[in-house]
Amino acid sequence: MQPDAPRPPRGSGTPRRPAAKRAGGASKKPAARPVAEAPGAAAVRAGWLSGIRFSGFSLIMMGVLVLAVVVLAPTIAAFAQQRQQIAELRAAVSEQEDEVQRLRDERERWNDETFIMTQARERLYYVMPGEVSYLVIDDRTEAAKADAAAEVSAEVTESKGDWMRTLLDSVMTAGLAPSPTAPADMPAVAPADGSDG
Repeated sequence: MQPDAPRPPRGSGTPRRPAAKRAGGASKKPAARPVAEAPGAAAVRAGWLSGIRFSGFSLIMMGVLVLAVVVLAPTIAAFAQQRQQIAELRAAVSEQEDEVQRLRDERERWNDETFIMTQARERLYYVMPGEVSYLVIDDRTEAAKADAAAEVSAEVTESKGDWMRTLLDSVMTAGLAPSPTAPADMPAVAPADGSDG
């Protein structure tokens, strides 16, 4: 009997033969010869793809994951769209509640007699008995209104004008103006001489 050769450690990659075959089994299979490969194919096999091994469980899990993405993607998109619609509707409801509150406050103001009198004066130009109302009409041109609305400069400006010449021109213009004539449709009235008699 021969001494046993040292056994390779378990999981070292060399398959163990059954005991019957070690002890002198009748038939041995010839070892398979490696197939000659092209140099490019060897480089591909040595790449990162050669290290990936899929088990049945990992393939099933990847299939479930792809199916979940396909099924859940439209649902998640619909959920996001509904959340956006809910936010827009809440904002609209908030605006409408503010409008309702404003209208309630205005209705409460119309219950006050002083407010009603003020509105009648401002909107309808009503006056109390014995009062006189004056309506001021702004008959300025649009250009004059625009000039009045323009901002006034805070800087002091000095005009370079001859005030004496301006005064003389004003007196001359007033003195040489034509005298107003009486309209033709009015009868001439003789001046009263002050004597009775």
